[in-house]
Amino acid sequence: MLLCIAKELELQRNYITNSKASTIYFGGGTPSLLEIVEIKSLLKAIINCYKFDTNVEITLEANPDDLTLEKLSELKSIGINRLSIGVQSFQDKNLSYLNRVHNSQTAINAVFLARKAGFTNLSIDLIYGIPGSTNEMWKNDLLTAISLNPEHISAYCLTIEKKTVFGNWQKHNKLTPETEDNIIYQFKTLVKLLTINSYEHYEISNFCKPGLYSVHNMNYWKNQVYLGVGPGAHSYNKETRQYNIANNHLYLKNIREGIVPCTIETLTIKDHINEYILTNLRTQWGCDLNWIKNSFKYDLQKEKQEYLDYLNYNNIAIIDEGSLILTLKGKLLTDKIISDLFLI
Repeated sequence: MLLCIAKELELQRNYITNSKASTIYFGGGTPSLLEIVEIKSLLKAIINCYKFDTNVEITLEANPDDLTLEKLSELKSIGINRLSIGVQSFQDKNLSYLNRVHNSQTAINAVFLARKAGFTNLSIDLIYGIPGSTNEMWKNDLLTAISLNPEHISAYCLTIEKKTVFGNWQKHNKLTPETEDNIIYQFKTLVKLLTINSYEHYEISNFCKPGLYSVHNMNYWKNQVYLGVGPGAHSYNKETRQYNIANNHLYLKNIREGIVPCTIETLTIKDHINEYILTNLRTQWGCDLNWIKNSFKYDLQKEKQEYLDYLNYNNIAIIDEGSLILTLKGKLLTDKIISDLFLI
């Protein structure tokens, strides 16, 4: 697989042109399972194919149980300068329910070991809305995360998909999803606790110490180009989107034949506008209505005036210095608002 990913990097060299990359991200699975020599070889392949900014952010997603002091020190030595640690919860009951291998103490130790190895940019992933998890348990998760003082915290509501173990449990009445009221309470608790502890709520699910945004995430939300390689990876160069086939066998077969097995979608003006709304409305900066108007000759404020008035009247969103920005109340309705604003 790694040889094919390295080959795809070469095949995709021209997808993004005249641009220096500001971030490298190892994710989309469990890259912390890779040996150091394997990660190093991929980094070498990337650097050989593309140009980078001087202070490139290089992130590795990691499970707490994969992180020893030796491995962390080696990761640091080969250039990894940011870790995204998949903690999910500091409650052993929740971790068992989520079928995670690590326990809460392992997660806490992983953060301490990362600091000892010299990492100064850490992100912790948490999950709320876990069936059977009380609001008090969620509050304790947040307080534990805050006590570890990471630069970045991502918190996602558990979603139950049909073709998953949880989806099957729900179908057979073995699982009762959290109530909407509890999920709302937990989201508000998330925002309140992190905000009063000096974390900037810069995107619906993401918080950071002042100014310490995830460069990788910001590229998505600020409409920057990016290249994804490997099965199921997505790429965007402002003109097209492409989606690699997710089937490992077919991916490997095509790459060996010198073919990138992807679906390519050429973006229309409507696609560009919808994409901008989808990504930017999730951020604290919101959608720049003047930018949309000047870039695409589409006056969102005029075309959706009645709906925007409704959002403003009900304290769901405001227009501040030409930007449409969601309130806390609006952030609970993000998906619906985005859908309502889309060009059909």
